[in-house]
Amino acid sequence: MSGEDFVPLSLTPLLIGTFAAIACALPGNFLVLRKQALIGDAISHVVLPGIVVAFILTGTISTWPMMLGAAGAAIVSVVMIEAIRRLGQIEPGAAMGVVFTTMFAGGVLLLEQTDTSSVHLDVEHALYGNLESLIWLDAVGWSSLLDLTALAGLPPELPRIALTLVGVILFIWVFWRPLKISTFDEGFAQTIGIRTGALGMALVIVAAISAVASFDAVGSIIVIAMFICPPAAARMMTNGLEAQIAWSVVFAGASAVSGYVLAGYGPLWLGAADAVSAAGMIATMSGLILAIAALWGPYRTRTGAPQEA
Repeated sequence: MSGEDFVPLSLTPLLIGTFAAIACALPGNFLVLRKQALIGDAISHVVLPGIVVAFILTGTISTWPMMLGAAGAAIVSVVMIEAIRRLGQIEPGAAMGVVFTTMFAGGVLLLEQTDTSSVHLDVEHALYGNLESLIWLDAVGWSSLLDLTALAGLPPELPRIALTLVGVILFIWVFWRPLKISTFDEGFAQTIGIRTGALGMALVIVAAISAVASFDAVGSIIVIAMFICPPAAARMMTNGLEAQIAWSVVFAGASAVSGYVLAGYGPLWLGAADAVSAAGMIATMSGLILAIAALWGPYRTRTGAPQEA
């Protein structure tokens, strides 16, 4: 494919998918190590009703209403989980499962009853996103990367997820030491003055921001897969946190690029007439990478957290 075709049609979807995958995988490392991987799944479920309610109230899909709606949904979910856990006397995992699936189903029902014809917000986009449609119509080739007029026509999802990725990286860089200590030894972290509760909540908020920023472009399937699969696969490749994060970034990027390419060209190579969902293929590739790491990763049989000093 020449630059005249690749840049307008494939460059921006590839970048958006890759940035979204990495933005979810980075906080996912700490969630997996803290045995809170279900939170990533939960976040991708509870943001849907919040985003739909924000759309109903404002009539538009924009960043701040989406963020506020998702935050409101997260608060409601926390209150519901605690109420169900206390009133029903059931374990927290069961309460989380009930609340998250119920809220996601409620979001789907709201979508079906809401006029979303003017925006990319419906049941299909909630699940699969609209990655394939995020093309750069103003681009004419690689030279457009230096053309300010053409750059003004970039899909808004690209700068949004790029800024989110930068924010996630800055959060991990700034709070690297307390995150590392509290992940491996929460008791010791508390004795040296680290506010582990506030730090854990901040980590969940950062993960929620990543999920919201990714949701409109890639849907809930990629968000769920990328919070868990790349970090879990990286966990089987190394016994050090820094190396695990590096591996997770590689796996997330590889899943996004290979999944997008295979979704568009794989069926054609096999003689089929139509492409398949890019989001579905990206999630499938992340699962395949996890399976390979589980079979042949050098640390696949080791239990416990990475051995960090």
